[in-house]
Amino acid sequence: MMREFEIERQFNIKIESIKPNKGVYHLKTNKGEKCLKKINYGAQKLLFVYGAKEHLINNGFNKIDKYDLNIDGEPYAIVNEDLYTLSQWIPGRECDFYNMEEVVLASKNLAMLHIASIGYEPPENSKLKSDLGRWPHLMEKRIKALDKMRDMIRKRTNKTEFDLNYIRTMQFYKDLGKKAIDVLNDSDYYRICEETEKDKSFCHHDYTYHNIIIDEENSINVIDFDYSKREVRVFDISNFMIKVLKRNSWNFEFAKGIIEGYCSVNDLLNEEYRVLYSFLLFPQRFWRLANRYYYNEVNWGQNTFNKKIESLIEEQQEYMRFIDEFKEYYHQK
Repeated sequence: MMREFEIERQFNIKIESIKPNKGVYHLKTNKGEKCLKKINYGAQKLLFVYGAKEHLINNGFNKIDKYDLNIDGEPYAIVNEDLYTLSQWIPGRECDFYNMEEVVLASKNLAMLHIASIGYEPPENSKLKSDLGRWPHLMEKRIKALDKMRDMIRKRTNKTEFDLNYIRTMQFYKDLGKKAIDVLNDSDYYRICEETEKDKSFCHHDYTYHNIIIDEENSINVIDFDYSKREVRVFDISNFMIKVLKRNSWNFEFAKGIIEGYCSVNDLLNEEYRVLYSFLLFPQRFWRLANRYYYNEVNWGQNTFNKKIESLIEEQQEYMRFIDEFKEYYHQK
């Protein structure tokens, strides 16, 4: 257990109560409500995240979970070699991804975040986090991994339900992945990466419902920038779209709402649609689920894994219909 007095001493606060809440601790302190979080990466990466948040605040995008500094002016405490951050606790509720109005609001907010991110110079002692230029390689690597996992299953004598579902559908997703790679290679991806590099902008990289908090004034707050990095902005948009669309039977109206909402604040260039299309095509969720299953990345039960792969399979038709509609729509662009 973490030593509370160490947190109190390093952040110069008094903890009145401490409650676990979804992987973090909700604290009541003499300086208001705080969020205490154990960080599973190093101090240099944390300084990149800290700098990114401060940059947003300085650019007027201030509805975020600002970090508190310790007595030495660092955004963390070290307890038994573990890093902890302390930030403002943001009261409110998670964004409702079934509600078109809130989804559009969140999309406009993402556009504002991206604008505010421009010109970010990370602190000199931080570690630059960047995925710029990496996607063709990442996609190739993940498609190869699909083959590797299939070969692993073939060697098994007792095949699980998940194994059989994987074998049955892997080719479908592999074909999608190859198509995504072709689309990306045929796009202006590298030029867009160069522009992003010049812009010095960054992405949130985990812009989803539990990190989008709506407060009592109906304002949107964004939390949990742990994954933020230099990245093309359509990555954030595609990630957000997929999270919303899979909950709404791949209803194209939601996709349109997201893109139009975003563009009303921060217009996309024509060549960005092709990269967006590639990200929407790539079977990231299938790869990730299989990767977690075969490399024991999370300890869900057999049943959970199988339900997840089956719901992926069930949505194939709706998903392919959406992909066709998106292609139509973006060809008009």
